[in-house]
Amino acid sequence: MHKAQWKFHLILKSLMGTATASSLALGTAAVAQEFNTEQSDTEVVLAPDGFSPYAGRNFPQVPLWGDSHLHTMVSVDAGTMTRLSQEDAFRFARGEEVTTTHGLRAKLSRPLDWLVVSDHAEMYGLMPQLLGGDAQILSSPIGKEWYENLTAGDPQIAFETAMEIVASLSGDVPPIDNPKAVKHAWENYTALADQFNEPGVFSAIIGYEYTTEGANNLHRNVLFRDDSVRANQTRPFSQFDSKNPEDLWAYLAEYEARTGGEVLAIAHNGNLSNGRMFSMNAWDGSDLTKEIAEMRARFEPIYEPTQIKGDGEAHPFLSPDDEFADFDTWDASNLNGTELKTPDMLAGEYAREALKRGLKIEQELGVNPFKFGMVGATDAHTGMATAQEDNFFGKHSGVEPEPQRWKHVVIEAPDPDLSIYGWKQAAGGLGAVWAKENTRAAIFDAMMRKETYATTGSRMLVRFFGGYEFTEADAQSRLPADAGYAKGVPMGGNLAVSEDGAAPTFLVAALKDPLSGNLDRIQIVKGWLDAEGETQEKVYNVVWAGDRALDGDGKLPDVGNTVDVANATWTNTIGAAELIGTWQDPDFEANQSAFYYVRVIEIPTPRWTAYEAKRFGVEMDAAVPMITTERAYTSPIWYTPG
Repeated sequence: MHKAQWKFHLILKSLMGTATASSLALGTAAVAQEFNTEQSDTEVVLAPDGFSPYAGRNFPQVPLWGDSHLHTMVSVDAGTMTRLSQEDAFRFARGEEVTTTHGLRAKLSRPLDWLVVSDHAEMYGLMPQLLGGDAQILSSPIGKEWYENLTAGDPQIAFETAMEIVASLSGDVPPIDNPKAVKHAWENYTALADQFNEPGVFSAIIGYEYTTEGANNLHRNVLFRDDSVRANQTRPFSQFDSKNPEDLWAYLAEYEARTGGEVLAIAHNGNLSNGRMFSMNAWDGSDLTKEIAEMRARFEPIYEPTQIKGDGEAHPFLSPDDEFADFDTWDASNLNGTELKTPDMLAGEYAREALKRGLKIEQELGVNPFKFGMVGATDAHTGMATAQEDNFFGKHSGVEPEPQRWKHVVIEAPDPDLSIYGWKQAAGGLGAVWAKENTRAAIFDAMMRKETYATTGSRMLVRFFGGYEFTEADAQSRLPADAGYAKGVPMGGNLAVSEDGAAPTFLVAALKDPLSGNLDRIQIVKGWLDAEGETQEKVYNVVWAGDRALDGDGKLPDVGNTVDVANATWTNTIGAAELIGTWQDPDFEANQSAFYYVRVIEIPTPRWTAYEAKRFGVEMDAAVPMITTERAYTSPIWYTPG
């Protein structure tokens, strides 16, 4: 055979970097190779005497799973309850067994690939130093008082003091202002992250959480591409420096300019922000400017729509035609129940509506401040990233597994009706990153190009590509991502404008998590600006399991339900192990801005509450949900007319 017959070209059609995928421990090489792919602007020549369609490639075999939002005893709020350290958090994420604050043994079913220990910036490292009797901390009168109250052995005094410490985070000045102590704690952490960072095996990404307007939850997790050498040239920026997130972005820009480092921020789920997370105005209420919009777009490339404090992808009030919009919904008030939520606030809280608002702002300012990708996280304050339903350890150590935790108060409000009880917690989520390799730099770069997706805890594999040339043959090739990168752009990308105004085509693929339920369906969610400049949305069922047929409104019958609640189990006798297909937008208008993202829905499986009821032999109130439908949300692909 002629050498030319062994030559092929992989054409780079976007600014996105290399990314790959494969199945996750399904036990067969054929399935494992199905999602493999590479993106390159170079020619790959395969030798005829050793032909392999995979030779010459340089990419990881799996998406990298991690948590960008985890707290330990170093956070002031978590440190009043949990006794797990940052080292415990890294060891647990890497697959080691740890002992929890209350003496339980805990371990992940599968290690994570990466972790950000994102302890709060406010009085960073105070609690370990306070409880350890650090001389610098105890030299402050309030530090001495807190230490004595917490160590006196009186549970009631200790609890009241803990609440006082947590409340102090909402003030304008830190009650204990000790820059040397913060510097010491920060440098200890960055050194620990470097110690646990093992390129190719596990990425310990340096980061912290900037916590502002605590009751309204306008928080950001700050992630560094860098190691301790650069990260130690700054310190965590806190709300005591400024409560304005715009000042955080300026601080991050100054860090990059001064050190040559790179940093990003992830706004965490805004479902408790009472409309403030995705406001159409600047932080101070003034008109949004192009400069502010550019700063947000630059430093917040991805968003966390799902975590323990509920799901923030969509809301039934905003998306009444979406039967899957009401999922783990927390919509009664702000975080601590001090301000009731009203319907007009919801549009400023949910990811889908924010993406729509971004299109509108871009039309007015020429910049889209809400052009973000998706990544899930836990926001656990236990030191343990547990997102699996049968292995859920709760928001904080006060609600570790035990018979009555389902009715324990997790977040207390002045009005008991607004308090959050244990059963309301969601066992989620996880972040998946299509990175070139398991290193800090590669994961950071993947986040910057938005080649990420969020799940509510499942480790399903998801691929999503957009272009103009996808055909059904691409979905049957068994190597869909090869076609995806050769013909289009991946999740997080931007569609080129077709010269003839043709509607875009999309290639979607999903493979089940071997430890979770089969797949029900793949949907594509579209948002766009209509001819009048108003935002619209529609959810399309694209690929689904079984012989169901769409009705006249494009809806599918339910997939069914095999959950045995009493025994906390289910059967994978419905649904599909994999779903793959192509889709062309039937409602496309070439002059209208739009975004598209994929939502994958699993069949019903037991919720963590069902496992808890079975494990402890307890009966919970009828209002407590026992069944869940795990899901994934990809980063969007955007279309902007020329």
